[in-house]
Amino acid sequence: MRKKYFVHEKALVETKGIGINTRIWAFTHIMNKVKVGDNCNIGEHCFIETGVTIGNNVTIKNGISLWNGIIIEDNVFLGPNAVLTNDLRPRSKFHDYKILKTIIKRGTTIGANATIICGLTLGEYSFVGAGSVVTRSVSDFTLVYGNPARIRGYVCECGQKLIFCEDIALCACGKEYKYVNNQVDKIVKEI
Repeated sequence: MRKKYFVHEKALVETKGIGINTRIWAFTHIMNKVKVGDNCNIGEHCFIETGVTIGNNVTIKNGISLWNGIIIEDNVFLGPNAVLTNDLRPRSKFHDYKILKTIIKRGTTIGANATIICGLTLGEYSFVGAGSVVTRSVSDFTLVYGNPARIRGYVCECGQKLIFCEDIALCACGKEYKYVNNQVDKIVKEI
């Protein structure tokens, strides 16, 4: 039976959990018991450790390592050389450590060279700017950047920055948002 996904001849894929139409490029190593969804693109020089779960339509650009405890939902974009961790207090040769789960929710974008400290949740459609260091969880539709990353605004599902007027924002794409209890609420309506 023919595989329904592409693996470059110079990639090493040990798992059988690869979804259809996924592409895995050269010098990438995916360990056993990793789940990768449909229509993903995993760039060159990536490493994905046992225990990682990746949803559908995820783009993982070159030079990214994903460690046990990381969960990536659907439609996530990880920019080149983004860094994710799974141990807050790493030590060489110390094997009694606690893996902290990091959850990257649906639609999130992480810019190139951003660092995400473990144990956090990045909310749906949140946006992390390039080079940022994220030390706290990020709410849905929130734009963060800097070192440490701070809230700099809010974004639409389409990625455009939202401008609120009296707690309502209308994006050029036609989606409307409401600002409630210090965070962006679900889409109110689509125009």
